[in-house]
Amino acid sequence: MEASAGLVAGSHNRNELVVIHGHEEPKPLKNLDGQVCEICGDDIGLTVDGDLFVACNECGFPVCRPCYEYERREGTQHCPQCKTRYKRLKGSPRVEGDEDEEDVDDIEDEFKIDDEQNKHMHLAEAMLHGKMSYGRGPEDDENAQFPPVITGGRSRPVSGEFPVGGAHAYGEQISSSLHKRVHPYPMSESGNARWDEKKEGGWKERTDDWKMQQGNLGPEPDDANDPDMALIDEARQPLARKVPIASSKINPYRMLIVARLVILAFFLRYRILNPVHDAIGLWLTSIICEIWFAFSWILDQFPKWFPIDRETYLDRLSLRYEREGEPNMLAPVDIFVSTVDPTKEPPLVTSNTVLSILAMDYPVDKISCYVSDDGAAMLTFEALSETAEFARKWVPFCKKFSIEPRAPEWYFTLKIDYLKDKVQPTFVKERRAMKREYEEFKVRINALVAKSQKVPPGGWIMQDGTPWPGNNTKDHPGMIQVFLGHSGGVDAEGNELPRLVYVSREKRPGFQHHKKAGAMNALIRVSAVLTNAPFMLNLDCDHYVNNSKAVREAMCFLMDPQIGKRVCYVQFPQRFDGIDRHDRYANRNTVFFDINMKGLDGIQGPVYVGTGCVFRRQALYGYEPPKEAKRPKMVSCDCCPCFGRRKKDRKHSEHAGDGASNGVDDDRELLMSQMNFEKKFGQSAIFVTSTLMEEGGVPPSSSPAALLKEAIHVISCGYEDKTEWGSELGWIYGSITEDILTGFKMHCRGWRSIYCMPKIPAFKGSAPINLSDRLNQVLRWALGSVEIFFSRHCPAWYGFKGGNLKWLERFAYVNTTIYPFTSLPLLAYCTLPAICLLTDKFIMPPISTFASLLFIALFLSIFATGILELRWSGVSIEEWWRNEQFWVIGGISAHLFAVVQGLLKILAGIDTNFTVTSKASDDEEFGELYTFKWTTLLIPPTTVLVINLVGVVAGVSDAINNGYQSWGPLFGKLFFSFWVILHLYPFLKGLMGRQNRTPTIVVIWSVLLASIFSLLWVRIDPFVMKTKGPATEQCGINC
Repeated sequence: MEASAGLVAGSHNRNELVVIHGHEEPKPLKNLDGQVCEICGDDIGLTVDGDLFVACNECGFPVCRPCYEYERREGTQHCPQCKTRYKRLKGSPRVEGDEDEEDVDDIEDEFKIDDEQNKHMHLAEAMLHGKMSYGRGPEDDENAQFPPVITGGRSRPVSGEFPVGGAHAYGEQISSSLHKRVHPYPMSESGNARWDEKKEGGWKERTDDWKMQQGNLGPEPDDANDPDMALIDEARQPLARKVPIASSKINPYRMLIVARLVILAFFLRYRILNPVHDAIGLWLTSIICEIWFAFSWILDQFPKWFPIDRETYLDRLSLRYEREGEPNMLAPVDIFVSTVDPTKEPPLVTSNTVLSILAMDYPVDKISCYVSDDGAAMLTFEALSETAEFARKWVPFCKKFSIEPRAPEWYFTLKIDYLKDKVQPTFVKERRAMKREYEEFKVRINALVAKSQKVPPGGWIMQDGTPWPGNNTKDHPGMIQVFLGHSGGVDAEGNELPRLVYVSREKRPGFQHHKKAGAMNALIRVSAVLTNAPFMLNLDCDHYVNNSKAVREAMCFLMDPQIGKRVCYVQFPQRFDGIDRHDRYANRNTVFFDINMKGLDGIQGPVYVGTGCVFRRQALYGYEPPKEAKRPKMVSCDCCPCFGRRKKDRKHSEHAGDGASNGVDDDRELLMSQMNFEKKFGQSAIFVTSTLMEEGGVPPSSSPAALLKEAIHVISCGYEDKTEWGSELGWIYGSITEDILTGFKMHCRGWRSIYCMPKIPAFKGSAPINLSDRLNQVLRWALGSVEIFFSRHCPAWYGFKGGNLKWLERFAYVNTTIYPFTSLPLLAYCTLPAICLLTDKFIMPPISTFASLLFIALFLSIFATGILELRWSGVSIEEWWRNEQFWVIGGISAHLFAVVQGLLKILAGIDTNFTVTSKASDDEEFGELYTFKWTTLLIPPTTVLVINLVGVVAGVSDAINNGYQSWGPLFGKLFFSFWVILHLYPFLKGLMGRQNRTPTIVVIWSVLLASIFSLLWVRIDPFVMKTKGPATEQCGINC
């Protein structure tokens, strides 16, 4: 796939395909007149047509025909100067890997299929060939049974890249094949370079080699003293292991949970059996709220019963899959970056994410980065072009000096000793030069942003004068541009770079596009057609790679021979930069990521949280995990008193002699099952074929032109019609929090997930530190949960059929969908203290000694549970308290609005718009924290806060009026009211902004004390003269 092939734009439904070549400047060719071969010194010579022989059309490096032929046949097949793959020229013999040229050669007789082990798949492909072609015109070869494939029928390894011709030949290929039908390809085993190299050897040698690779073949007796055997033994060990929480920490925690549950039951029993007759309404409201809180606590608490940690061994991963002198066996990874609006998601932030991906510590031929621009913005396209050029300098710099993190913006802003552990004398010089390069890169990106502020009347125009295809963001064709690839994708030192592909799916009026979930599904299909890696990592545009070994951490689980096959995804915790030190609005969310997710990892795995997750592609395709072999049951013997015998498989014994007939039935069932692929995956034979390749790889005989044309097809707006996309496959539709729904479907099929917490955070992102933005973000999450609750995928009743979802895992998923409804009792409970103070009533009767002890035990159990939870999780008490505060703030604002909007959507069909959270930050450090942005979400918390403050003033004033006996009942009411005010304290700070550096607590107490003393002054009224003695009105004049 050539990086300079141009922007491919088209619409499958409209049968349109355009290649725009002129966006980037072409490389000038050298003048070859009179030059000699730079390799052997002979004259360059002429072609068969009498023209000067040119081996490389990219740079014109002078090479004669014999050296060109030798390099293609025996060498690397690349130009020595620009590293571009040599194309086949007229008169030259074909070598493996050449592109298809239907007007010159017929390669059908050159490559034959001889792999007998794949007969089932060939039958499936024959059915696909007849049933699944979607018809783009008559076929050129009516007698062809199968498309051409390479010898042995093997699929090409995904790490290999498919070359493409020059710009003109490339355009001719696309235009010449526009009306041909695309056929599926016979699928064989996954591409494995080591097996391909050894396929000429004997069967025993290949078997022994495979066993040694898996660690199942021991050494010969005479090799017992081999020093390399220690490494082989190390490679056999598991790649990761569970680290259970110490029993001294977890056992007291569990016992306290049980004790708290018992105390809670006694407390509710006491509350129900002791009503308050003079305030029955307040009492009943409080009882309902407390019962709901108890139910919500159970759903949240018990999934944390089995928390675990995990440990990975990266050295064992290298020993097993990266052996010296052998091809790298690490699995390829397709990485997805999604962006929508460059005005809210700055291009510089997206560029840093892409640069950190391209510089990861992973084989470059195993990485493919796909950037989804769902807003079809030319600004994003041009910024990505600049990013690709800067990556040629940044990537080798990172790998040469082992830079961490590998996002330049964050690396250059780190306030650390950057000379630590650096021994190369040239580091300081190169770092300064690179910093200057990055500053120039930022200037170019900012210039593009400034240019984009004013849209031209006729729309955006590309450099070659072609109108930008995405000028109408709601009506534009699909677009694909390969910025970096195998051909043309080299860095400043001539080394290969990972692939970088720009994708903007087609959008037309009248079609449902399903927002982010639809964009991610389009990326799944595009990547399957072009590279088809078995694993996929998805990142938000503002989440850069902070740990360059993050993907290796995930591979320790996904490629582990023991547990890897049943793992659907590896989720990393979200970590954030740019948050104020005190984390006022709990943006870090450490209680969820460090406590709840660890607990779920001990059951069936963590939930998917939308970013920082490495998926198994087959799991997203809706396949079930491989079944574990079950041990036959033991039954007692009827004839003798033995321990037991194994129960025979009745079905197996009856049909043991019908092996041949069973094979025919299996073939027939396989063919019938393939007929449903079109309804399941869509009408793309190339894509359907890729779904059958469990270990990845691209169809071997596909030309790049056909693949790019097919990629345009699979991102067309009508491709998902009448398929299972969004309902059973890929990211699931039906909620704006598609992440929770997607992970839930996988767990219901029996997959398990893994929670990976490396010591160095794998990914870091930006979070909205402004109060209004934070509440809007929480509103979006809560609204998605409400949508799931009212959908057919509600965890309360979905997924019982297979029995694959564990009960505690279901508890966690139910809690993720019902937590917004807690806002209703929470709002009522936060209002009750103020009502009690204003009406001089209370929700509880006068309590006895037993009731007092019960209350004390309940509060002690709540605090003790929290302390022990912090003890085994490592979360600080400040983070825990911030989480508690924001639970109340978000509960009576964002969650409340989410419930109302969700009900309006379900009952009245009123939809709400999805708002992208702004990723931009203020120039001043934490300047955005103090910015006040009015939103209706602020009304409920403000109201609750004012009511409670007024209630405190009224209650204290009333106690002053009524004397000493009224202070006792007042303390209980004040306690609950201050509990509410204390939880809303960060909200009050957000409302007051900077307050001119006046501490908020001073303002609060000033208001309270001023109000109390004002009322007290009015009550005393010292300016009015009072007569001492008896009242004359009562006693009379003669008293």
